[in-house]
Amino acid sequence: MKEEQYIGMALALARKGFGSTSPNPMVGAVLVKGKEVVGRGYHKKAGHAHAEIVAINDAQGEARGSTLYINLEPCVHQGKTPPCTDAIIQAGIKRVVVSMVDPNPKVNGRGIEALRKAGIEVKVGVLDEEARRLNEAFVVYMEKKRPFFIMKAAVSLDGKIATKTCDSKWISNEESRKYANRLRSVMDGILIGINTVITDNPLLVPKVIRPKKYPTRIILDSKLRIPLACDIVKTSGKYKTLVFTSEDSRADREAKLVSMGIEVVRIPHDGNGRTSLKHVCQDLYKRGIVSVFVEGGGEVHSALLKEDLVDKVVLFYAPIIIGGKNALNLVGGKGIDFLKDAYRIDVKTIKRFKEDICVEGYVHRNH
Repeated sequence: MKEEQYIGMALALARKGFGSTSPNPMVGAVLVKGKEVVGRGYHKKAGHAHAEIVAINDAQGEARGSTLYINLEPCVHQGKTPPCTDAIIQAGIKRVVVSMVDPNPKVNGRGIEALRKAGIEVKVGVLDEEARRLNEAFVVYMEKKRPFFIMKAAVSLDGKIATKTCDSKWISNEESRKYANRLRSVMDGILIGINTVITDNPLLVPKVIRPKKYPTRIILDSKLRIPLACDIVKTSGKYKTLVFTSEDSRADREAKLVSMGIEVVRIPHDGNGRTSLKHVCQDLYKRGIVSVFVEGGGEVHSALLKEDLVDKVVLFYAPIIIGGKNALNLVGGKGIDFLKDAYRIDVKTIKRFKEDICVEGYVHRNH
């Protein structure tokens, strides 16, 4: 087999940890001796053994003289588990093939350097693009010091997310909603604005059997208008909920929300009376929230796009036309003046869910 095939096996193993490893990356490892795979492993959950250790243990003494294929540079620092480089050296592994350098500043090339110093041959860059895509949220979190934001919405063909009376249930079909819920269940957070809370009264939990996790619910509410009787507040004792508000919103209101289980986070506003997204990102980063599903309305979408914070879109287009200038648009705000300033979507997949079309892609902008 070729190196790419063994790394492909490592990537497939890594994917098994999808939704369970955060804030750690997904990592898979394959040990090969001669032409035989002698050990396999993947990182199952934060705090559990790393992929390299699992593969070495799986090899049961056959690791000596083998080649390790892994999708991310082995760690060289002491975290919740000891450095993997030490275990690789002690196991007598002679060669390591790595897809990509770890963007974590605590590692970032030092793991590779430690292995080479120990006389181990290291090759870097095999299927590196696939490796970056697999851990895209972790890469953004480490490189940009903020969560990876995915903007998700159900949209009519004319770009509306609700009618002028705010009716939006349901634009997308049941198959689309099932897929969206599966995506929800692997995210660290779900973010909406206060207007969506007031108009839709959402619960913001994955509607799947035994979800891998319940994402932290994140509400942008500069004036603390969140209704005490809404489903989010009523269930805040069960599901972690953050409400970001401005420094001058009502203290009595905050006390009431806190007594009901909500965590209220006061941050500066952005100059337009809204909560500063820069400060929201800083807070979420410190909490170890790596990925955020944005299910807000057009104003939240507009604000995030304007700050270049939307990394990816997942849009479910239903074959309906809503019409009306007062119907709610996918993206609100003032919009752009010239097409050259438009947000471009690098479309990666187009799926069909019965009559709905799901478009997934990455956002970039010509500056």
